[in-house]
Amino acid sequence: MANKLFTEFPPVSTEQWDEVIIKDLKGGDYDKKLVWKTHEGFAVRPYYRAEDLKDLKFLGTLPGEFPFVRGNCASNEWLTRQDYCLCEIGPAKANEQALDGLMKGVQAIGFCIDERKPLTVADYKTLLKGIELPAVEVNFCEVRPRVAEETISNFVAYVKELGVNPEEVRASFDVSPLHMLTTRGRLNKEKAYDILANCIRLVAEFPKIRVINVEAYDFNDAGASIVQELGFALAIGSDYLAELSDRGIEVNEIGRRMRFTFGISSNYFMEIAKFRAARVLWSNIVKDYGATCTCAEKICVHAVTSTWNQTVYDAYVNMLRGTTEAMSAAIAGVHSLEVLPFDYAFRAPGEFSNRIARNVQSILKEESRFDKIIDPAGGSYYIETLTASIIDAAWKLFKTVEEKGGYTEAFKAGFVQAEIKAVADKKDKNFAQRRETILGTNQFPNFLEKASDEITKEIVTGECTCKCACENDEERIAEPLRKYRAAQVFEALRLATDRSGKRPVVFMLTFGNLAMCRARAQFSCNFFAVAGFKVVDNNRFATIEEGVKAAVAAKADIVVACSADDEYAEAVPQIAELLGDKAVLVVAGDPECRPQLEEKGIKNYIHVKCNILDTLRGYQQEMGIKAL
Repeated sequence: MANKLFTEFPPVSTEQWDEVIIKDLKGGDYDKKLVWKTHEGFAVRPYYRAEDLKDLKFLGTLPGEFPFVRGNCASNEWLTRQDYCLCEIGPAKANEQALDGLMKGVQAIGFCIDERKPLTVADYKTLLKGIELPAVEVNFCEVRPRVAEETISNFVAYVKELGVNPEEVRASFDVSPLHMLTTRGRLNKEKAYDILANCIRLVAEFPKIRVINVEAYDFNDAGASIVQELGFALAIGSDYLAELSDRGIEVNEIGRRMRFTFGISSNYFMEIAKFRAARVLWSNIVKDYGATCTCAEKICVHAVTSTWNQTVYDAYVNMLRGTTEAMSAAIAGVHSLEVLPFDYAFRAPGEFSNRIARNVQSILKEESRFDKIIDPAGGSYYIETLTASIIDAAWKLFKTVEEKGGYTEAFKAGFVQAEIKAVADKKDKNFAQRRETILGTNQFPNFLEKASDEITKEIVTGECTCKCACENDEERIAEPLRKYRAAQVFEALRLATDRSGKRPVVFMLTFGNLAMCRARAQFSCNFFAVAGFKVVDNNRFATIEEGVKAAVAAKADIVVACSADDEYAEAVPQIAELLGDKAVLVVAGDPECRPQLEEKGIKNYIHVKCNILDTLRGYQQEMGIKAL
């Protein structure tokens, strides 16, 4: 710098950059080619510069300073959490698994309890045997309002019996009336909030116990955008602040007792920005409600990798999904993080899948050192701009919900459901047209995989088989959100083939131009393998006659003509004549000669603009395979 080396490189303006880009596009539309229109409702440009940050108000603060965009404290440490379900294994087995997890890197434990009955003091003695409460954070999930008071009071009694200092106990109870409204459409408003206020009073001596949870992941599970997940979560938090304030609970106390649980989508940089934006927005909301201490203004976030992204076919890819999702949350800074096991979507996770899930976070900490650097995204032109865009969009959505009377009223009116459905439908359409990819599902499936017996119709269609005793506790006052996984429709398509007892053979009849016939054969193999059809690829046949003969010998049900467009006008009618009714003829591509081919009775075409779901369903029906 003393030699002023950078003076040899004059500054380049944004206009100069754009001139070069437009020239390279050779007439292509800049916005269509390079500007990303997100599901979040704003546009992302191909590059950002320092000038894009000049109007951002939240820059210039340090970690631990309002509005906490850079983190709640001067540390990026988070708790590695793993959850265990009491309903399936009972307290004794859950305790055994939790102790094993603690020996292998877990720092916070979650117990999903039976929503039909409260935990007793005896249950706690079994469940927490050997677990040192001051050293380990314990969390209790799915605590329904009707069992919440007894469950919490019994925990307080258990801790007092142990003689542990109440100020050192770290715990949480996910009491969340609006979770019931969101997922089941049921809410007895006055009763639920009275119970929630009493839960706060029960833990008055325990400053580190949180009893209110905002399940933001409910929106992620329904296919919502990142902005919707954040905006609606803030609206739920606002409803809790308002209702509990009316019941005599101070805002500072409400803020200290609340936790948000966010899902983490596969949108890597957007997720980093989401968590940063959440800290800014929540701190401002709580401050506007009259909070006077920073501990109430700091949002407490537990993050969990997305179930919406998980697949049951090619399930090991879920390890990759979970890793990148965990990285987003770790870089952004969260209180605790749970990586779901790769087989979570279709069976009770075992020792191997739980170990891999734990080790993801161990690697992020011990090898990648993500816990040592505070807000590494700070100062990035791209992520700072994304953070600002999400703040603006989520705040706008939050204000819209508030104008409708708050989250409860907006949900009862169907506004929340309609907004999320619009985004989810758009995502589903993009997957069906393969504008967006679910690796191993709608693109690049494992050709040889066949569903095991543990993959059932109910799993791939999302049908609920549980009999929840609480369903009749309150009258349904709204239509609940539909929880599903993005891959479900593709998995149902493939499972229908696997369970049909028949696996149609799709033969690639490659000829002519080598580059084009190979490219289209690979495209076609991937296309039909999505439905679980057996694909037979070939390098290139010397003649049409040779190809048809090989297809008949292979007992092909479908023959795909693969070559360049200019070959099709002459070759495809020959294939059709030689093939006769021995197999269904499909043309790979959408050639200019298609009208002429259709006049000759050649009706089947696959190409990049196809809706792969509708197309494959049609071929399944033609092959005699019934839908699930």
